[in-house]
Amino acid sequence: MTENNIKPDLLPVHVGIIMDGNGRWAKKRGLPRSAGHKEGLTAAKNIVAAASSLGIKYITLYTFSTENWKRTQEEVGYLMGLVKLHLRAEFDFYKKNGIRIDSVGDLDGLPPDVKNEIINAKNDTRDFTGTTCILAINYGSRDEIVRSVRKIIQAGTSAADVTENTIKDSLDMPGLPDVDLLIRTGGEKRLSNFLLWQCAYAEFIFSDTLWPEYGKEEFFNAIMQFQNRNRRFGAVPDDEKAN
Repeated sequence: MTENNIKPDLLPVHVGIIMDGNGRWAKKRGLPRSAGHKEGLTAAKNIVAAASSLGIKYITLYTFSTENWKRTQEEVGYLMGLVKLHLRAEFDFYKKNGIRIDSVGDLDGLPPDVKNEIINAKNDTRDFTGTTCILAINYGSRDEIVRSVRKIIQAGTSAADVTENTIKDSLDMPGLPDVDLLIRTGGEKRLSNFLLWQCAYAEFIFSDTLWPEYGKEEFFNAIMQFQNRNRRFGAVPDDEKAN
């Protein structure tokens, strides 16, 4: 089994996932886009459970971007309701697997009832010590960086004192490790404004699989691909320095 071939000492600490393809999955079956989103939620739950079983510390799911507000009012309303109902209904799943819920994005821009459900889920799971599942909701990386800069200015920090750590400490989750592995499903090969700062040295894996069809075996294969990558972080390997 693929899972047994994964090296526990070489796991990515932080996996980010752009869950793309819900709408196309539904269209292929003659179903409304809402059916794709509902099926995508099941896929997300399965992958979070798989990450938890491996012992991955952080997994960030691109749940709803700042650009997704451009979609139809009906689709946006369905997505917001899906997030709210899922958070409320899945507490036993979080508790069983020790999953802690957190979020990045501008919660103040969400409907108040959705914002409250996210805050409640974060509070209810804050003492769980397994995988932290981060919802990137009403999230755009450029928006996050702009809000970070505003915090720095409002704090009265002088330009000379601004460092990479200053910016990192003012992001939505200051203690969040950088992304080690970025997975995007659905065949597209772009970041779409997702965790641009945190993905500076991430390893990218793009899958043609539509998100509702993305399962544990493919996720485990992605982890194995990551473990076979040579991560240099800009340095030259020792065996090449003499050349």
